[in-house]
Amino acid sequence: MITHKNISLFFLFLLLLLVLLNFYTAISWLWFIAIVLIWLGINAIGSSRISSDYHVKAYCNNSSETEKKIAITFDDGPSIFTLEVLDLLKKYDVKAIFFCIGKNIEAHPEILKQIIADGHLVGNHSYSHSKFFDFYNAETIKEEIEKTDQLLERFTSGKINFFRPPYGVTTPSIRRALKITGHKVIGWNIRSLDGGTKNKELIFNRIIKRVSPGGIVLLHDTASHSVLVLEQFLQFLQQNNYKVISIEELLNLNAYGIER
Repeated sequence: MITHKNISLFFLFLLLLLVLLNFYTAISWLWFIAIVLIWLGINAIGSSRISSDYHVKAYCNNSSETEKKIAITFDDGPSIFTLEVLDLLKKYDVKAIFFCIGKNIEAHPEILKQIIADGHLVGNHSYSHSKFFDFYNAETIKEEIEKTDQLLERFTSGKINFFRPPYGVTTPSIRRALKITGHKVIGWNIRSLDGGTKNKELIFNRIIKRVSPGGIVLLHDTASHSVLVLEQFLQFLQQNNYKVISIEELLNLNAYGIER
């Protein structure tokens, strides 16, 4: 398996080998630069792809699922648009999981309470969702996760088990923090990109092209265009005999309390 530890050991070995060879024959410094650049490139790709398991194990789908079952997840709320999302989910009798940002919970505690009351699950999406979250040290990341857990657990039946890192980026610091907090990382394999574009047709087509049994869909509950796409998508699932199930059922993991 390609992991941060394995790759680092491999490239350190290569650099050491070049140093030893340099004692016997002149090695161009360009070789050292090339190895370091390739190393950095692999690290960048592995860190940015949550499904790579490069730093931490991430649950991005259930590849063993053969029936038309998927799970829907929402990021970055709660927000005023979450209420519209909840209305749609109720209309189509669908349950989802909301990965919430701590500061948004503080701004909209009543909306988080409504999410729980409607029978949906919640997970941790950091406290700040800072653009610099990837550069935080393990202690700061741990503090953000624990602070958000405290806010969420006022409304849940037990300890929060699921964490989704901001932007889906993982790092050694996140790995060290999660080793202490014990959270499972929940990713996705169907990314809508509704957080980066408002083109509803583009978003919708991107999602339906990727739908397959056992998939995990990533949407956002923070904008009006996402709400419109959600209704189109729920209609598509209904017309194509797909069933939306909870992330717990899809992955056989507990969102709260003791693991299965």
